[in-house]
Amino acid sequence: MTASPPLPSSTDFVPRGDLPPRIHHVIEPWVNRQPGAPALRQGDTALTFGQLDAAVTEAARRLTAQGLRPGDRLLLVAENSIPVVVLAFACSRLDAWLVPVNARLSQREIDTFAEHSGARLVALTTAVSAAALAHAQRLGAAAVDWPGAGHFHLGAANAAVQPEPVAAGAEQVAVLIYTSGTSGAPKAVMLTHRNLLFIAENGRCMRRQTPADTVYAVLPISHIYGLATMALSALHAGASLMLAPRFDAAAVAAALDTGGVTILHGVPAMYAKLLEWGRRPGHHLRAPTLRLAQGGGAPLDQNFKDDFEAVFGITLHNGYGMTEASPSIAQTRLDAPRKDCSVGPPISGIEIRIVKDGASVAPGEVGELHLRGPGIMKGYYKAPELTREAVDADGWLNTGDLARQAEDGALFIVGRSKELIIRSGFNVYPIEVEQAINSHPDVVHCAVVGRNVPGNEEVVAYIELVPGRSLTPQALTIYLHELLSPYKIPSHIKVLPHLPATATGKILKNQLRQMAAAQPQEAT
Repeated sequence: MTASPPLPSSTDFVPRGDLPPRIHHVIEPWVNRQPGAPALRQGDTALTFGQLDAAVTEAARRLTAQGLRPGDRLLLVAENSIPVVVLAFACSRLDAWLVPVNARLSQREIDTFAEHSGARLVALTTAVSAAALAHAQRLGAAAVDWPGAGHFHLGAANAAVQPEPVAAGAEQVAVLIYTSGTSGAPKAVMLTHRNLLFIAENGRCMRRQTPADTVYAVLPISHIYGLATMALSALHAGASLMLAPRFDAAAVAAALDTGGVTILHGVPAMYAKLLEWGRRPGHHLRAPTLRLAQGGGAPLDQNFKDDFEAVFGITLHNGYGMTEASPSIAQTRLDAPRKDCSVGPPISGIEIRIVKDGASVAPGEVGELHLRGPGIMKGYYKAPELTREAVDADGWLNTGDLARQAEDGALFIVGRSKELIIRSGFNVYPIEVEQAINSHPDVVHCAVVGRNVPGNEEVVAYIELVPGRSLTPQALTIYLHELLSPYKIPSHIKVLPHLPATATGKILKNQLRQMAAAQPQEAT
């Protein structure tokens, strides 16, 4: 166990209302005050704030020469690297929309997003991604090497597309984020500069970020968590980003041990695999400078949280959000660490209500979570009907998630309303079953889904085992009898080499539901 360094001491951690109109403005104070301070690090390459500003200016000039106009969309096929940040800020300078997508998506997905977004240009981070290079070769993109941004590929301008109107002030769309599609078809979420700056400022304050911080940036910046919560909030605070294209447990362990990392963001699956790596013979987990570990993107399991805190000696904080909220909705607080898996109270500026059958529920009861505030999306691109279904006339966003609020204001996310399993008339929340399964020492992580059968619904579990272990479904079922009511115990348990997941580590439950539906209907 390593001792936690003290929290930064400052009185300037109350969210400000005087935010700039564009996301690229967040680095301007640091360009003026500390131009030689590190902003980005990728392997042996580093950019100071002054160099980052110069790289953004040059990239904006070159993108204009390539035909990118205000209101145009730039599709960025990416894994984390310096060009991602440079091109994001360059788009901001030009009032163009950034459309970041993960390079590991399929050819069909990339082509669908390019067509749907009406991308004027396609850029690909080929220096760090074999997947991006394959897409670049397929699309006939040309290799470029721009000052500061470095090497990447850029496609020819699509002359057939037209720019969108430019909105006044911070209401201009900054990014178009395609949802992961874990619960259905992906949708294109329009997020404004105001949306993203609201999250960046809240993140700066809640995590007490300062120029002394180094943030390990392994969560994909093509995802809203990686973009706004991790990257923008860090640069807004004058902190530096240590960019990592993909999660690798050994690389994370090395960065924590010797890289001076002070803040680590991750999804639960990432933390589970990091801890599993640390338990292997000859491996050690040390983090002498780490002051804050943040979880999000998926439900946090109590066992992962307890194990992490025992190893590192600091609290594993938890948060909750969604793309349509830019994404942060609730967050545990540094000055009020929790032992449970609550996601904490709503962040500053967010209103919530918990609703069942059209009415607010009593305190402590479960209902559907609705919210409104400055982070709520502008809407779904080219889908006004879907926008009206998600956000009502008063600005309330229906998250589709089931939650309850404790007396102290902390939120507990019970599950998605569409994921609720009704077995023999009883409600089964997958999160509860997943936590019980994950408590078994042979399990890395798992996912629980429902499956319709004649006259009922079954609980189906998919598990990923610790390498070298051979836990059987029968043995796990016996184990669960000590932890769960009989109706909550899975009817079927399937061991998979790896659970299907997005680049952020979010389990693709829609894919697992399809697998469950195709399973023969026979007992485990």
